[in-house]
Amino acid sequence: MMRYCFGIDIGGTTVKIGLVMEDGSIAANWEIPTRKGSDPAGLLEDVKASLESCLQEKKIPKEDILGIGMAAPGPVTADGVLHGAVNIGWGDVNLAEEAERIIGISPVRIGNDARVAALGEAVYGAGAGAKSMLMVTLGTGVGGGVVLDGKILMGDSGVAGEIGHMTIDPYEKEACNCGKKGCLEQYASATGMVRMAKKFLMEKDAPSVLRQYEALSAKDLWDAAKGGDALADEITDFVCARLGSALANAIYIADTERIVIGGGVCGAGQFLLDKIEKAYQANVFAHSRNKTFALAKLGNHAGIQGAAALILQAVK
Repeated sequence: MMRYCFGIDIGGTTVKIGLVMEDGSIAANWEIPTRKGSDPAGLLEDVKASLESCLQEKKIPKEDILGIGMAAPGPVTADGVLHGAVNIGWGDVNLAEEAERIIGISPVRIGNDARVAALGEAVYGAGAGAKSMLMVTLGTGVGGGVVLDGKILMGDSGVAGEIGHMTIDPYEKEACNCGKKGCLEQYASATGMVRMAKKFLMEKDAPSVLRQYEALSAKDLWDAAKGGDALADEITDFVCARLGSALANAIYIADTERIVIGGGVCGAGQFLLDKIEKAYQANVFAHSRNKTFALAKLGNHAGIQGAAALILQAVK
């Protein structure tokens, strides 16, 4: 008898949902709009309706559902409490308990979205086969997660692996979105890379194809560097030097076997990975240079498959 679980990845704009089989493969996936508000009840009602519609369409009895895994955009502690989701409008809430009550399926397991995506990659993607893995996602922000022996490292307050807010430059004048100054996210996120590019373009007279863009993007920056633009190459080296330093600092704490790079910026491919690895090697002890670097494989499905893994690991 085939059994399933649901993997749910709650984002600021959409909620990604997957019907996942016991081997971790996705049988069906879809999205619904994220309903925002001061509490999660409305969103959970939307999720309930969507899940029930799926079960009815697939003719799957609720008894064949092993549970629900959820990735949430905020710090999550082991008791299932989400400690705020700023982009949605929630404060502290026991999301696991609320989801079980409203949706009517149990158990529900909750994790931070970046950490859950890391779990997905560790179990089904670029980290498969490694005993431990550090994942860094380079997108609008910088997310991170550590997976040890197939389990997410959560920490006491749910922020273990939050590499994006590691202080890299204590002398930075501009504030990060988190309120601190000098966070890795200010340099290595897609928005941070654009910020650095604009700063270099203002301070240097060197010719560059980057000067032709009215709305410069991180992709433009990396495409120019790959195309041989000297200033773009210098900017990406600067960004990767900061990222390499952060990775070295993280490895001194977690000492994982593999380092996986994900997020939209990893579309730059091996060129990006080589620069990051070179910067890491320059910033770490000699006996810690034997780490395996890889690009994430699961893309937008990492959150769904990682959320499903929260359930599938528990029932094995």
